[in-house]
Amino acid sequence: MNGSATWPNFKHRSYGSKSMNTKSKGNIGENVACSFLRDKGFSIIARNYSKKWGEIDIIAIKDKKLHFFEVKSVTFDPMLADSSHKAEDNVHGFKVRQIRRMVETFLEETNRGLDSAFSFHILCVYLNFGSRSAKVRWIENVIL
Repeated sequence: MNGSATWPNFKHRSYGSKSMNTKSKGNIGENVACSFLRDKGFSIIARNYSKKWGEIDIIAIKDKKLHFFEVKSVTFDPMLADSSHKAEDNVHGFKVRQIRRMVETFLEETNRGLDSAFSFHILCVYLNFGSRSAKVRWIENVIL
């Protein structure tokens, strides 16, 4: 599922892609992703849930089912578009193992049990700082 998302309304920040570090771009991408998910009817219950061994970007609930989201944000300039780079390529084997462990930890910590129904998804957020627009590509139901 693809779609556009609302560009976050931040104040007192520079949006030029050259002046922004990766963490700042990631935060903007996660804000765009949260807006996208709320528009799709999800309730965000946690952001940046972290332990020593990993992090889950967004945990949401919809129709009583938990959804775990990994957000990958990339700067996209249509004038310099390189279709060979895909944001989801950054979710590799080691990252998937970390996420699996984080899901198990969250389920145990919140007393939901390891047999709880959940889904894992990747949200690829393409940020165009020139036009202050974003596109979101949703890769649904990734197997952990």
